[in-house]
Amino acid sequence: MTNKDIAPHLLRTLAALQSEGKTVTLDTLTAALAVRRTDVRRAITALHREGYLDVLRMRLTFRGLALGAAFAAAPLRPLRRAPQRAVKAA
Repeated sequence: MTNKDIAPHLLRTLAALQSEGKTVTLDTLTAALAVRRTDVRRAITALHREGYLDVLRMRLTFRGLALGAAFAAAPLRPLRRAPQRAVKAA
């Protein structure tokens, strides 16, 4: 899973939690997105480097909050593909 896949979901989740005034931790984000901790950490680092997230406070910057709000209104691709079940031919 790449940062490009996780970042929109991460921004949307962070914007929602931040607007509710909740404290955000790495564990909170990992549980909310249901992805590996390593992938979330890598995406957080990339967002911090790009100026969308302040990692020390785990809060979005104004740019990050604007993107998170935009992603909240947009349909996002699922993080995982739906499992394909084998269909038995009758």
